[in-house]
Amino acid sequence: MEKFCEDIGVEPENIIMLVLAWHLEAASMGFFTKEEWLRGMTLLQCDCTERLQSKLDYLRSELSDSAVFKNIYRYAFDFARDKDQRSLDMDTAKSMLRLLLGRTWPLFPVFHQFLEQSKYKGMNKDQWYNVLEFSRTINTDLSNYDEDGAWPVLLDEFVEWKKAWSAS
Repeated sequence: MEKFCEDIGVEPENIIMLVLAWHLEAASMGFFTKEEWLRGMTLLQCDCTERLQSKLDYLRSELSDSAVFKNIYRYAFDFARDKDQRSLDMDTAKSMLRLLLGRTWPLFPVFHQFLEQSKYKGMNKDQWYNVLEFSRTINTDLSNYDEDGAWPVLLDEFVEWKKAWSAS
């Protein structure tokens, strides 16, 4: 994987690698099976390194399409978790959230701080999906957050923590 990244001029932790993995329908982080590779590269119409490099801007642009981004975000949960676990361990969740939301969600640094000090050891699929929804719909000042809404407890606790933190 490192050699491949070197060949196409992309850092392994670049979000483009996640977009590519999504296109290949890769089951696990860190490697692509021959079947995933052949199917995905055929669909992307890439038969050489140069052709794949010429697609990198296209792959990056897909992140701007909110429906495609949502699919990539949802894919990331199963892609990154240990296959014998039902949830993402918290370190992996924080890393993936940084990759996916770190540059676009103004509250991400505060949310990350919250996760750092929280009791949570992992994040389940419902929490993962709802973090994206929260990041897209709740104002930075939390003014439109409905405490009686159907948010996971994790997000209720984040809002309480953020309000207490802002007040102090």
